Amino acid sequence: MPSRSWYGPVVGLFTALLVISNVSAVKLIGLGQIDLFGLKLALTIDGGAFLFPLTYILGDLLAEVFGFKAARRAIALGFICSAVAAGSFWLVQVLPSAANWHGQVAYEMTLGFVPRIVLASLAAYLAGQLINASVLTGAKRRWPGGPLWTRLLGSTVVGELADTAVFCTVAFLGVIQGAQFVGYIVLGYLYKCLAEVALLPVTYRAVAWVRRHERQADAITDAATASGAAMAAGARTRPAATTATNGDPPKPDASRPQDPLDQSDQQSG
Repeated sequence: MPSRSWYGPVVGLFTALLVISNVSAVKLIGLGQIDLFGLKLALTIDGGAFLFPLTYILGDLLAEVFGFKAARRAIALGFICSAVAAGSFWLVQVLPSAANWHGQVAYEMTLGFVPRIVLASLAAYLAGQLINASVLTGAKRRWPGGPLWTRLLGSTVVGELADTAVFCTVAFLGVIQGAQFVGYIVLGYLYKCLAEVALLPVTYRAVAWVRRHERQADAITDAATASGAAMAAGARTRPAATTATNGDPPKPDASRPQDPLDQSDQQSG
């Protein structure tokens, strides 16, 4: 069975994790508070913090193995799916409820269309992912022999900073105030970066496995293409059987060994 590219499955998983994270992000989770130099910082994260760092790992894999253009296509697909999900939630929200269904308020609180949250999510996603992919591929071009971990961590530090700052500011500035808002941004950013560091061995193995598989798939494709080209060339250059001018069948090639049955027929004749 010929090998197939893993680009499609990786993009599918990337998009699924993105949409699930966006839905989970509507809940804020309180983890207490810490005293930092006399400033009490509330430890608050959103529900999307558990899965969203995985989208950066997959984004790193896409950019590292398939290149910036391929990563950009995946980012665009994720953006479209997130927008479609938000539009679907809004449509369900505004349609009239059945007479025996009493969950409208609960639905609006969880999946309801909140323009500010949707705008924050989409803007932060585009900014963070595009910067992440651009930094990683740019570093790879500038320092082609550099270690992979520097590209992975460097792109995450910059990309997650843009993502966290844009989302928190657009979504919750004024809703979360003062020290709690600062703590929300700092904790969210540090958590995502530390998650990338903790999962670095997994990212290394995933990048190596997908890269090896893609090389094998390319080798099989190249071999099949070369074989097809050779067969086509052979078909074009193979001499066609000709007929003698007097209408007799063509004489057998003397340089080729004849079938014993043909030789016996000639002798008996």
